[in-house]
Amino acid sequence: MKTERYLPIDKHILLEQQIADNHFSEKDSVAFKKLFSILEHYFHYEGFHLIQNIKSNYAAFDPDKSEKDRQLFHSKSNISVLNKTLHKVLENANYQQIQQEVIDAAIHNSDLVGLELKINFQDFEEYKVFARGLNKTTEKVKNWFFWEKEVELEYYDFVFIYIRYKEQKHFENQSIKLEKLPFSPGTIILKIFKKVPQNDLDTIFPNATPRMSMKDKLLLWIPGLVGGISLLSTKVIPPIIAIYSAYKTGEILNLNNSKTSLVQGLVALGVLGMYLFRQYSNYISKKIKFAKMLSDSLYFKNLGNNSGVFPLLVDTSEDEEIKETILAYSFLNKSSEPLTSSELDAQIEAWLATTFQIKSDFDIEDALYKLKKIGLGTESNGKWSVVPLSEAHAKVDDLWDGIFSSKND
Repeated sequence: MKTERYLPIDKHILLEQQIADNHFSEKDSVAFKKLFSILEHYFHYEGFHLIQNIKSNYAAFDPDKSEKDRQLFHSKSNISVLNKTLHKVLENANYQQIQQEVIDAAIHNSDLVGLELKINFQDFEEYKVFARGLNKTTEKVKNWFFWEKEVELEYYDFVFIYIRYKEQKHFENQSIKLEKLPFSPGTIILKIFKKVPQNDLDTIFPNATPRMSMKDKLLLWIPGLVGGISLLSTKVIPPIIAIYSAYKTGEILNLNNSKTSLVQGLVALGVLGMYLFRQYSNYISKKIKFAKMLSDSLYFKNLGNNSGVFPLLVDTSEDEEIKETILAYSFLNKSSEPLTSSELDAQIEAWLATTFQIKSDFDIEDALYKLKKIGLGTESNGKWSVVPLSEAHAKVDDLWDGIFSSKND
């Protein structure tokens, strides 16, 4: 992922820090907090309508509804409007789409499970994965036998997955019994997870199934074939043939030597069998670990499913909107002269890096757009300024009142 626009700071901490850095008087502190509060309500109002829009356009694809209920919404739900609105919310919440090559890499590389997973992408009409917050941590993983080693891995703070299944006809053409499918064809599943390792992104797909990696296959079959054939041909089969031939011909044979050789061969085969069993047990252990990881993800890491993700997404988008707006307003308000967007962007990013050690690609264009839309910011000859704090509250208050007066009209 490129440098993120996501601001991993609580909005109230950001507010208090701006008040402290601006050395506001008590009167200005109260005015700034009031401005913050009314902006919160304004963005929450917009978020409420976004949720209603998404819910109505998602209803016909919601797997948590019965087929009968989904049918009732077929004429009311629009997939293109749903996707457009959902993308808007994700963009406002500063999620970034994960590219296919990152997902492909996760399928073949695992930080924690050590398994290759098979995902049947043919079942999907479309799928998309979005994430925000890429960080590093260390985890202990089993290396050899009982030894463990620490590995550094990258993980996403939050991951959102969108999967639209193909229609019923696709599965009927493959002679798949619909009643045995764990999902409803034509539906869309939505999920949000927290703290997902980048190389284990594949584990969040609902149809991910483990399979033996090439390494597992080689460790299991090559020693078995090579060692088994060698032991059978040199230690086991020759003594058996010799004993059988002596029995048929009545020839005198040193049975002790033959028995010793046979026993040694059988013991060696037993050791080989134990090795193969251990290798297979390692694979089974990985499958159990994978099952536990899925269980933990569903229970501890899963934050929302299907229509339940909308309030969470919209809430986080509101938070990002208010943080961006307050930062842009605050820095322009304390500037002695108007600033270009690039100057303002550089100041905010430097402040984030110094104050919170956050390397961010601040979304300056969106922040300035919001200031202009609300009526707090103006642009002249490429430079931006804002209305003074003493006037800002009244300006936004008029905007807020205007929303409801226009509704009543």
